[in-house]
Amino acid sequence: MSENQIELKIREKTVMANELIQGECDQHFNLVKEVFTENLQGETEIGEGVAVTLGGQPVVDLWGGYIDSRHTSVWQKDTIVNVFSTTKGIVAICALRLVEAGLLDLDKPVAHYWPGFEKNGKDKITVRQVLSHQAGLPAIREKLPDEALYDWDRMCGALANEEVWWEPGPDHGYHAITFGWLVGEVIHRITGKTVGQYFKQELTDPLGLEFYLGLNDEQISRTARISQYKDLSENPEPLPLIKEITENPSGMTSLAFINPFSIVTGTNTEDWRRSEIPSANGHCTARALARLYGALACGGELDGVHVLGKESLDLCYAETSSGKDLVLNVGTRFSHGFMMSQDYDGAAFGPGERSFGHPGAGGSVGFADPDAEIGFGFVMNRMGPHILLDPRATRLIDAVYTCLE
Repeated sequence: MSENQIELKIREKTVMANELIQGECDQHFNLVKEVFTENLQGETEIGEGVAVTLGGQPVVDLWGGYIDSRHTSVWQKDTIVNVFSTTKGIVAICALRLVEAGLLDLDKPVAHYWPGFEKNGKDKITVRQVLSHQAGLPAIREKLPDEALYDWDRMCGALANEEVWWEPGPDHGYHAITFGWLVGEVIHRITGKTVGQYFKQELTDPLGLEFYLGLNDEQISRTARISQYKDLSENPEPLPLIKEITENPSGMTSLAFINPFSIVTGTNTEDWRRSEIPSANGHCTARALARLYGALACGGELDGVHVLGKESLDLCYAETSSGKDLVLNVGTRFSHGFMMSQDYDGAAFGPGERSFGHPGAGGSVGFADPDAEIGFGFVMNRMGPHILLDPRATRLIDAVYTCLE
């Protein structure tokens, strides 16, 4: 390709990105819009959204690109997309609301709320240990068929029968998928509702959030399609993790991510979208993440809707586990259900020492910074290969804080 052809291609890509970017951006945050535009100009990028609140008020709400790799439709204001583990933050908020209501004691055994869970020596595992990824239950040894992933009772039953992989606490390892069933079943036993039902009643409807667990026909019709990583040889970061999964298929790390195997293959299926898998299949807009975390960044209340009180907010950024992760084999930090800023790979939610939130596989992230009163959300449908924070999100986060200087 000649230099003129390359320059023409770059100009065409720039025009396309600019034409497809919609939304609003406060002039003080124009750098965020510039970085967002640069993201969309990437050779492999498809569609994405970013939103920021400051003091609970929206200052950035941008979306652009396409809903699939074939460019059949442009990304709309109400387009939602799977945010994978970013969903874990929603589960944590639901659990902490029950703590606040006096219905859940973090230091009681899980079996207190879930009779039968105590089997095979799990009688002393506490709710706090589950929220902190210290429970020793990141994977299920029994080989499960694909359809089991969408059967709540079957997955919870398998976990109730499971033995721990390590003595619970103080060591920790990322409960990539099991976290949602472990915490979700406790929520279900207390409230009689699924995580999705409880979250909808308590926060989605009152705050007007486009965040769903278990989609209906209308929501499925506006869901962006997830596309997988580009060539991993160009992005070596996850290769050790992938090597461990492929070379030791019966090991803890492998089973945490591929048992059932539909965890890998199900993302764009109707079964996946209609089910509730609270660790991995929340669907939302960036706006919803920024608004929810924006409420937490400003004292836990927004527009007259109570999300969490001060004592509960303190738990959001109270570190409970840190150091080498027994599943991911990198350093991670957790509070009560949330990730904290990490030293590993510069995966920081801005400069705030109390920032907390959760990233999702492929690149999505939502977080709150109580010190700067920032709520942040980023969603996309082209998955990146990074283990924690994606560079696309990091660039946007850096731009936000540059605008605050």
